Amino acid sequence: MMSINKGKEIAEGSSGPAAVAVGAVVGGVGGVGGGDQRNPPPLSRYESQKRRDWNTFGQYLRNQRPPVALSQCNANHVLEFLHYLDQFGKTKVHLQGCVFFGQPEPPGPCTCPLRQAWGSLDALIGRLRAAYEENGGLPETNPFASGAIRIYLREVRDSQAKARGIPYKKKKKKRNPLKATEVSSTSFPIQQP
Repeated sequence: MMSINKGKEIAEGSSGPAAVAVGAVVGGVGGVGGGDQRNPPPLSRYESQKRRDWNTFGQYLRNQRPPVALSQCNANHVLEFLHYLDQFGKTKVHLQGCVFFGQPEPPGPCTCPLRQAWGSLDALIGRLRAAYEENGGLPETNPFASGAIRIYLREVRDSQAKARGIPYKKKKKKRNPLKATEVSSTSFPIQQP
């Protein structure tokens, strides 16, 4: 049985001995391509986090009773993993009956649970989705790309926005105000030789 602290280290992406051992078992992202193994180029922050998340998810599957093979993993396992991670969350999410429900900055403490923030879960799923395919998974069978995961993330986003009283607004794409016809009619004519 895994202690709570060990689970927390894994959920937070610890790079301690347990996480290193997990990386060796899962195979990680690196080590493919026959490059210089003594001095591999340092991974970017994103690549390091993606590897850590992938190893954490692999460890989570192995700790299930009975253990779940990655090839047998489906969207339900991913949803269970996201629920499991909530115990390590740092975002206060007010419940419907809480006096602070809907207040962006509550004036006092309450007993509402701490959860993983929607943005953290969304980024995590994005990294795991990429790692799944980098580690040989087919895009058609990617459990992290499932519609059920998208629905869950949308529900988390909406419920957290309601609990804080701040509606989520999708960022609008920036559009270039100049069109091709306007560019040629600017005050800087093209000089012909």
